[in-house]
Amino acid sequence: MSQVPSHPTESNSSATTDVTPVVALKELVARLHREQNKIQDLLSSLGFALRSFNNLNQFLELIPLMATRVTDADGSALFLYKPNGQIRLEQLHWQDSQQRKNIRKALETASSQISLLANCVPLTTTTGLLDDEMHRYLGPDVQIFGTAILVKHTERGWLYVLSRDPDYSWTETRQKLVRLVADQTAVAIENDELAVELRKKERLDQELEIGAEIQRRLLPRQCPSLPGAMLAARCKPANRVGGDYYDFIPTNHNQLVKTNSRAEDARWALVIGDVMGKGVPAGLIMTMLRGMLRGEVLHGNSAAGILQNLNRVMYADLENSHRFVTMFYSEYNPHTRVLSYSNAAHNPPLWWHAATKTVSRLDTVGMLIGLDANSQYENGEAQLEPGDTVIYYTDGLTDAAAASGDRFDEDNFVTSLNAACRYCNGPQEIVDYLFDKVQEFIGPDKQNTDDMTLVILQIL
Repeated sequence: MSQVPSHPTESNSSATTDVTPVVALKELVARLHREQNKIQDLLSSLGFALRSFNNLNQFLELIPLMATRVTDADGSALFLYKPNGQIRLEQLHWQDSQQRKNIRKALETASSQISLLANCVPLTTTTGLLDDEMHRYLGPDVQIFGTAILVKHTERGWLYVLSRDPDYSWTETRQKLVRLVADQTAVAIENDELAVELRKKERLDQELEIGAEIQRRLLPRQCPSLPGAMLAARCKPANRVGGDYYDFIPTNHNQLVKTNSRAEDARWALVIGDVMGKGVPAGLIMTMLRGMLRGEVLHGNSAAGILQNLNRVMYADLENSHRFVTMFYSEYNPHTRVLSYSNAAHNPPLWWHAATKTVSRLDTVGMLIGLDANSQYENGEAQLEPGDTVIYYTDGLTDAAAASGDRFDEDNFVTSLNAACRYCNGPQEIVDYLFDKVQEFIGPDKQNTDDMTLVILQIL
C-alpha cells in the first residue's frame, strides 16, 4: 500500500508557526536599534549644543525637548532656583500644542505657590512641596518624575518628565537618560557662571591696568638735576597698583614757570611715603595724597608745618578709609647742602657719612598721618658733606621674607648699604645693588609681598 501524503495546508501552517517568532524578534531588535540610534543622535546633538552655544537661555530651551524625546514622555519641565531661593518654571515642552497653555499655567501656579513659602521653609524641602503642588494643579491623570540639577554638589533646579499614559513607567534606563540631560544642564549653568566671572575678571584686570598706568605716570618719570648732587629712585609694587609713594617737588613757583631760573636757587622737596595696605585702595589714597602735598609745598611752610597741614586736610578721608600714611618729607638746598626734614612715623632715612664710613639716621618725632587731626611734627636739619649719601626707603625692603620665613631686616640692609656706598659708582648703582641683594635674599623665583621703594641722594 502506498502512503497517503500529508495535506499541504498542514505543512504551510507549520512553517508559518516556525517563522513568525523569528520575524517578530528581528523587528523588535530593529526597533530597539532605531530607538538607540535616535537617543544617541539626540544626546550627541545636545553635546554639540553645549559646546557651541554662548547663550545659556538658548541652550536651556533645548533641555525639556531632549528630556521628552529620550524618555518618550508627553512633555518635560525645567525649574531653576533664583538667587533668592525662589523657584521658577524656566522652560517647558509639551507635545500637544493645544494642551501646552494649560500645562504651563498649572506649572507656573505650582512654582509660584512654592515661591511664597521660600522664606519660610528650608530649600531641601522645596522639592517635595513642588511635587505636591504639581500633582495638585496638573491633576491625577499626569504622572510626574524628576531629577535634581546639581552644580558643584548644590541643588540649582529640577528637570521633570510628564506623561498622561497610565502605563508609563519610570524605568532605570529613563532615569539614567534624564540624569544625563540634567548633568548637561548643570555643566551649561556652571560654564555660563564661569564665563561671567571671567568677564568680570577681565574688566577688573583692565581697570587695574589703567590704575597701574595712571600711578606710573604720577610717579616721577626721571629724577631732577640738582647742582652738586645726584638722585636715583625705584618703586617696585607688590601688585599692579601699590601704596608706596615718592616724589621730587619744586618748592617755589619760579621753578614751575621759569625755565631760566638759576639752578643755585632751586630747592627741591624729596618725599617718600607708605600707605598702610596694598592694591587699589592704597593706590587711590596715594594719588590723593600726592595732589594735596604738591599744593601744600608751594605755600612755603617748614617741613613740620607741611606735614601738619597735610595731616589736618587728609584726616577725615583717612579716618573713613581706616588707613594711615607714614611719610618722610625733606627739602634739599643745593647752595648750602642743608637737608631740612620732618618725619611722620616713616622708616628714618639712613645717612652714610663719607668721611667716617658710618651710618646714622635722620628722624624726628611725629605721628602717622590720619591718626590724630591735632598731631604735631618736629623740624630737623642735616649738613651734608661731599660724598655723603642719604637713603630713603620703605619697609617692603627690610620686611622682605625668604622661603624660610626669615626677614631681610634693617641690619642686613645697613650692611648692604655700607658696601654699596663704598664700592658703587653713583646712586643708580646703589639702587640696583640694594634691590639685587633683597631679591637674592628672598630667592630668585619669589615675588615681593609688599611694595618696595628706594630713593638715593648723593652729594658729589
